[in-house]
Amino acid sequence: MATTMMIKCFFAMAIILHAFVAFSQAEADTTQGSTAVLITVDQSGKGDYKKIQDAIDAVPSNNVDLVFIRVRPGVYEEKISVPADKPFITISGTRANDTIITWNDGGEIFESPTFSVLASDFIGRYLTIQNTYGAGGKAVALRVSGDRAAFYGCKILSYQDTLLDDTGRHYYNNCYIEGATDFICGNAASFFERCHLHSISGGAGAITAQRRMSPSEDTGFTFFSCKISGVKTAMLGRPWGGYSRVVFAFTYMSNAILPQGWDDWGNSPDQLSTVYYGQYRCSGAGAATSKRVEWARSLTSEEAAPFLTKDSIDGKAWIRSAPTSFKKKAFSTKT
Repeated sequence: MATTMMIKCFFAMAIILHAFVAFSQAEADTTQGSTAVLITVDQSGKGDYKKIQDAIDAVPSNNVDLVFIRVRPGVYEEKISVPADKPFITISGTRANDTIITWNDGGEIFESPTFSVLASDFIGRYLTIQNTYGAGGKAVALRVSGDRAAFYGCKILSYQDTLLDDTGRHYYNNCYIEGATDFICGNAASFFERCHLHSISGGAGAITAQRRMSPSEDTGFTFFSCKISGVKTAMLGRPWGGYSRVVFAFTYMSNAILPQGWDDWGNSPDQLSTVYYGQYRCSGAGAATSKRVEWARSLTSEEAAPFLTKDSIDGKAWIRSAPTSFKKKAFSTKT
C-alpha cells in the first residue's frame, strides 16, 4: 500500500515538474522566438525608405510592437532622433564598417548628437555612429537617454563627449568607442562588456566623466573584460559629479594610461572622498596601481562582486535576443 502511494506521488510530482518545465520553456520561447515588424532602409530605393529617420518616423507613437529597422550598407548623412514615445525599436546594419551614420555638429552637448535615443527598449547593432566636428568643442556622436538600451558591435566616434551615456540602464557589447576628452560621459547605469576604448588625446585626456550626484543614485559605469589603447597618453577618468562611480575589471590597459590613473578635475581631497573609482584584476602596462592617486581603489573580490555581471543593471530582466522571425508593417499602439 505504501509502495503504491509512493509510486502515485512520484508520478504526480513528475507531471507537475513536466508542466513547470513546459511552461518555463514556452515562456522562454516567447521571449527568444519573438517576431518583429521589419522595415528596410536602402539608399538605392530598394527598401521601404531611403533615410533612417523616415523609417523611425513611420513607427507610430506609443508603439508596443518590436520593430526591426534593417539598414543596408551605405553612408547615411543624417541627424537622427528616436523619440521617447517610440519604444521597442532596433536599428541594425550588417557590419559597422559598412553602415555609417555621420553628422557634423558641435557646441552644446544635448544639441550636437549625431544620434539621440530618447525612447526605452532601444537596440543598436552593427552601426558606425560618428560626429566629424573635431576638436572645436563638445561634439556628441551618440546620446542615450532612454532606459533599457543595448548596443552590439557598434563603432562610436568623435573627439569630445563622444558617448553621452546620459540616463537609464544601458548595455554595450563588443563596441569600439573613440575620443579624446571625456568621451564616455553622463549619469547612466551602464555595463560595457568586451569593448575597445581608444583615446586620440594629445596627452592626458580623460576617457570617462561619470556624473553620479548623490549616494542614493544607483548609477555608474562598469567596464568588464575591455581593452584600452591610445595614440599618446590618457586618464581613466575624472569626476563630473561629486559621487562619480567607475569600475574597470579584467580590462587590458596599454601604456597609454598614465600611472596616476585618474584626474581630480580641480576638486579638493574632501570632495574626492565621495568618488568611487575602482580597479579589479586588470592587466597591461597601464594597469599598475602602485602610483595611482590615493583616492583610487584596488578592489577586493568581495568589493568587486556587485560590478562583475549584468545584474548590476538588472540586465536579466530586459536584455533581449534578436528576433527570429519578421512581419511587414502592422503596428499596434497603446490606447
